[in-house]
Amino acid sequence: MLYTSTRKKLENITSTKAILQGISEEGGLFIPTELPKMDFTLDELSKWGYQELAYRVIKLFFEDIKEEDLKHCITHAYDEKFDTKEITPLVHTKTANFLELFHGPTIAFKDMALSILPYFMLVSKKYNKEEKDIVILTATSGDTGKAALEGFANVEGTKIIVFFPQDGVSEVQKRQMLTTEGDNTLVVGVEGNFDDCQTTVKEIFADKEFAKEIADKNYKFSSANSINIGRLVPQVAYYFAAYGKMMKDGKLKAGEAMNVVVPTGNFGNILAAYYAKQMGLPIQKLICASNTNKVLFDFLQTGTYDRNRAFHLTTSPSMDILISSNLERLLYHISGESTEEVCSLMNALKTKGQYTISDEMKANLKDFYGGYADDQMTKEYIKKVYNEENYLMDTHTAVAYAVYDTYVKDTKDHTPTVIISTASPYKFTGSVMSAIDEKYEGVNDFTLLEEMHHLIQGAMPKAMDQIATRPIKHKKVCEVQGMKQVVSDFLV
Repeated sequence: MLYTSTRKKLENITSTKAILQGISEEGGLFIPTELPKMDFTLDELSKWGYQELAYRVIKLFFEDIKEEDLKHCITHAYDEKFDTKEITPLVHTKTANFLELFHGPTIAFKDMALSILPYFMLVSKKYNKEEKDIVILTATSGDTGKAALEGFANVEGTKIIVFFPQDGVSEVQKRQMLTTEGDNTLVVGVEGNFDDCQTTVKEIFADKEFAKEIADKNYKFSSANSINIGRLVPQVAYYFAAYGKMMKDGKLKAGEAMNVVVPTGNFGNILAAYYAKQMGLPIQKLICASNTNKVLFDFLQTGTYDRNRAFHLTTSPSMDILISSNLERLLYHISGESTEEVCSLMNALKTKGQYTISDEMKANLKDFYGGYADDQMTKEYIKKVYNEENYLMDTHTAVAYAVYDTYVKDTKDHTPTVIISTASPYKFTGSVMSAIDEKYEGVNDFTLLEEMHHLIQGAMPKAMDQIATRPIKHKKVCEVQGMKQVVSDFLV
C-alpha cells in the first residue's frame, strides 16, 4: 500500500513517509493509491476486542509497518488511559444507538487517533532514518489541540505547537489546553477564527524557505490534524467496531445495511466512514450533520462549496469551520482521482472563496445526506433526549441527533443507525446544563461540572478532575499574521 497526493501524482511513497511529512510539498493531502478491501468477514467483527479489530483494519493501510511494531502502537494507544475496556462503547436508547468515542484522556473523539499518532510518528522516524526532531504544528477548533498535546507531551524527539481561536472554544476546552504540562509544548490563542488558524498553518507548511530555516535548526514539520493520514486511518477502525457491536447486540445481522450520522466540521470523521464503506462495510447512508456554519450542507445540496459567508460562533464550537480540509480527499475520489480537477477546485477556493463540482462528481455524492441544526434545535434536543430517554448528549452529538431525527421524518428510512457521539457533555457544561434547565444560564462552566456530576451516575472523568484549579502554563496570544514568528521563536 503506497501513498500519493491529491494535487500531484507523486512517485508513490510509503505510509511512514506520508505520516512523517504530514502534507505533500505542493499542499496536497496524502491518500492511498487504492483503498484496501476487507480481508476478514463481518461475523468476525463481533468477536474481536478493540485492539485486535484496530490491528486488522489499520494493517491494510499501513503495510510497510511491521506486525510487531504496529501491534506495539495499538496496545500502547488503546490501554488504561481509556476509562472502559471496550474503548468505544455503543449505548442504546429508545430511539437511537450512540457510539461513544469520548472515553479517552481528553474526553473527545480525537483521542481515538491522537493516542496512536505519536507512536506512528516514532516508528516512521525510525523506518525513514529521520534524525531531525519532529515539530507537530496544528490548528484546533477545540478538541484536536488537547488530544494532540496529551499524546505528544514529553515525547522525545518531538515538539508540539497548537494554535486555537482565542474566543472560539469553550472555557473547559481552553482550560484543558492552557494547563498542559511538558517542556516540548506550546499553546497559543489567536485573535481570529479557526479557519484563520488552519489556513495559516497550511501556509507555514507550504513555505519552503521557512522549512529550510527550521531544517538548519534540526527540525522538521509534521501535522496532527486529520490532514495527516496517520491521524485519519485509525478513525476508520471504529466504524467496523460499531457494526460489530450492532450485530452483537442484535440490532442487525451480518450483511445488513447500517447508516451512520456524523457531526461534521473538518470532514475527517465522516471521510473515515466513507473509507470503511469503500472497504466493504455495509454502510448505506453517510449522514453529514452540520451546525449553523452549514457550508457542507449547502455543498451536498447544490454541488457548490462557498465559504464567502458569515462565520458563526455556536454552542458546538468544534464544528465552527468554513474550510473543511478533508473534503479535498473526497473530491479526489469522486473526480476519478483527477489531480488536475482537485488543483483547479482548490485554487478557486483560495482565490474566489468558492467552487462548483461537475454533475458527474455530484452524482458520486449519492451516498451522502446533509442536514443541519442551529443552536436552538441543539438545545431542544439535548433537553428532549435527557427528559425522555435519560441520556445526556453534548452539543455536537445533539446536532447529529437532530439531523438524524429530521432525516427519518423526511425519508422514512428506518435502517439501523449509529450516531457518532464525539465528546462528553462534561466538555460543554454551560451549553448542556442551560439546555436542560434555564436556571443554569450564565453560571460558570466550572461550577456546573459538579452540577452535571449529580445528573450523571458514575465517576467524574479524570480529565475534569480539579481542572478549575490547575495552574495555567500557556499565556501567549497573537494576531493571525504573527503565528509564523511565534513558531520561529519557539524553535530556537
